[in-house]
Amino acid sequence: MPSDCISFRETNYFSPLICDYLDEEPTLKPFYNRFPKLENFKSQIDTKCHSELVSESHRNVLVKTLKKQYQNIQVSALTNQNIEFLKLENTFTITTGHQLNLFTGPLYFLYKIISTLNLCTQLKKEYPSYNFVPIYWMASEDHDFEEINYFNFKGKKVHWNRDSSGAVGELNTNGLEDVLKIFASELGHGENADFLKDLFKNSYLQKTNLADATRYLANELFKDYGLVILDGNESELKRLFIPFIERELIEQVSYKSVSNTNTALSKQYKIQVNPREINLFYLTQGLRERIIEKDGIYKVNETHISFSKKEILEELNSFPERFSPNVIMRPLYQEVILPNLCYIGGGGELAYWLELKAYFEVVNVPFPILLLRNSALIKTEKQTQKLNKLNLSVQDLFLKQDKLINEQVKKLSEIDIDFTSQKTNLQEQFKNLYALAEKTDKSFLGAVAAQEKKQIKGLNNLEKRLLKAQKKKFIEKIKRITFLQNELFPGQSLQERNLNFSELYLEFGTQLIPKLVKELKPLKNKFLVITF
Repeated sequence: MPSDCISFRETNYFSPLICDYLDEEPTLKPFYNRFPKLENFKSQIDTKCHSELVSESHRNVLVKTLKKQYQNIQVSALTNQNIEFLKLENTFTITTGHQLNLFTGPLYFLYKIISTLNLCTQLKKEYPSYNFVPIYWMASEDHDFEEINYFNFKGKKVHWNRDSSGAVGELNTNGLEDVLKIFASELGHGENADFLKDLFKNSYLQKTNLADATRYLANELFKDYGLVILDGNESELKRLFIPFIERELIEQVSYKSVSNTNTALSKQYKIQVNPREINLFYLTQGLRERIIEKDGIYKVNETHISFSKKEILEELNSFPERFSPNVIMRPLYQEVILPNLCYIGGGGELAYWLELKAYFEVVNVPFPILLLRNSALIKTEKQTQKLNKLNLSVQDLFLKQDKLINEQVKKLSEIDIDFTSQKTNLQEQFKNLYALAEKTDKSFLGAVAAQEKKQIKGLNNLEKRLLKAQKKKFIEKIKRITFLQNELFPGQSLQERNLNFSELYLEFGTQLIPKLVKELKPLKNKFLVITF
């Protein structure tokens, strides 16, 4: 069955900022460079080609680093070819990034990567003289372990309990044997269950830290499609970034640029992130803390570590790996070390990228095209049949549950439960009473207003009581509607933000990823509904 779709705005799950971006609202044009249309990529290629950053030396460092990171896992021929392509001046990347969530975390992890793979395929068809390499950037330097130490499976949290400090990519995988035991008991038996057990075991029990485990896992899922996985937490990569770190420490340029942008954006939209004076962390084993400058002294927050200006610049040049960009500077770091054309991310990510264009201009780095990742709702043929029997559209299911139920009860009822016309008639009658009070005694205006309010409230109460009575009459159908919506919108949220891929793999097995690769269209800018 072909995919259906709905506009992102109609889902009511995406911010006004993202919806306006997708609609190319003129007010947002100053905050991005080129809109993600196929024809705009040639200009982006030309811009990137003229950047001093896309040099042979940069490319060689990148390829050398990737080969080092891949040395302990099996690399597919296509992935190996893509790594080699990165040496060539006609090769560019399309990048997505994600945290090191346990067992990939929410389902949209797959959507991000598949959007990236499919865009590369589409670009190669349009521009055959260039190579396009899909990059998954592992957010290994993040330190918020509480955001990534679990995943949902069949309505339960599979949780990794342990103490954590420093960059999550460096965390050892101790304790994940117990997580596998719990997960395996929930999976049951069968070919698909066995695959998932082995995948978890080989990813987390055979690897010593979370970055290596995540690299293995993503490679196993996507190596046949040529995905290249990059960990930016490498000394030689950060050495390429030294001039930008140095300028940040001395001039605090990102704070000034992003603050000005946020002032402009905040007139109409909610700000996603606010910059700090210095948008860098100091990173060592078990430690990732903010760098704070005061009166010429650079201190590492919550520690006794401090540097003079001269000392911190010496530290930077000797140990660039100890300087970790935060959410404001990480995008710049990515664009400095990659020959990148486009970043693919979720709504929250694009919201903070839209704060950064002026900063990129100040430091003379080309700003990438920003593309909202694919979003999708996956349903089965059986669920489709249930939808049809209940006379529901897919769009109906995106409503909040109370509103969905109320609207369906009104459709089912032979009685008109909507008292809008009665309220309108009542308000018209009171207009005459207000006019009469104005002509006779204005002291009656308050009494008329109070009576109007009382009678409107009475009609509202009658409407609610009638609706409640009709709900009892259609209770069985309401239960079926509620059950179906809860299946497709677990936790009254988007499926992709809640479900882990393993729940779908258990049902669909090896069909899952190829089907998603076939159906997800990165430049379509629609929320997709996919039937398996």
